[in-house]
Amino acid sequence: MQAPSSPPRVLTVAGSDSGGGAGIQADLKTMLALGTHGMSVITAITAQNSLGVQGAWELPAEAVRRQFRSVVDDIGVQAIKTGMLATAELVETVAGLLGDAGAPVVVDPVGVSKHGDSLLAADALDAVRRKLLPVATVATPNLPEVAQLTGVRVASEADLPRAAAALLAHGPRWVLVKGGHLPGDEAVDLLTDGSAEHWLRAPRHTNRHTHGTGCTLASAIACGLARGASVPRAAADAKDYVTGAIAAGFPLGAGIGPVHHGHRTHETGPS
Repeated sequence: MQAPSSPPRVLTVAGSDSGGGAGIQADLKTMLALGTHGMSVITAITAQNSLGVQGAWELPAEAVRRQFRSVVDDIGVQAIKTGMLATAELVETVAGLLGDAGAPVVVDPVGVSKHGDSLLAADALDAVRRKLLPVATVATPNLPEVAQLTGVRVASEADLPRAAAALLAHGPRWVLVKGGHLPGDEAVDLLTDGSAEHWLRAPRHTNRHTHGTGCTLASAIACGLARGASVPRAAADAKDYVTGAIAAGFPLGAGIGPVHHGHRTHETGPS
């Protein structure tokens, strides 16, 4: 019998969410749902649930470096996604590793959790701008992260191109500015490389259980790139996937529940 072929390989470099809604856990669920083989480099451990983050502990830079080399040198990767990097030292360590990886990189510049808890040291912002963004194939900030990194505050859809231009000045090839925090009946994102603009629109769902949306979107884009899709195609497909995951998000614990990563194979969340 012919041996089965390996699925596309996608690596997430991010923090662990003990509640399973975001971070490494959300990334790996997304990768499985989209038919890729997910692998992980854990940068930090959080004590986290539906109510927020109760504690966070970053791993030593050498532990992160060894995880990365262990996976990339033996198994290889076809796309990489980054999430919570916690400290300036880890940002610089990961940026250095990414520069030699030879694979497209999706940078989700995680600054705060869904509940407003800080996940990035204030002194790490400059390292994100100088080291991490320049190695990104696509950067996927939300509006608070745009403000953190550039000082640009987005109040309406008309402000999104200005925000994208400010981010592109730091070196990523593409920027996807997520407009989910804006009011309106649509969730509007802008993807641009400074010349072409792609406006991604989807109906806004009233479901409050949206924990993990940013991690899920960035991971879904990485899956598309691993399959050989263009950045615009990968982003559009990811937007469609995460919109369905938000619509199917389910209650968990006493706070904000997660999006449903398996919504395409399960009609509803757990009862």
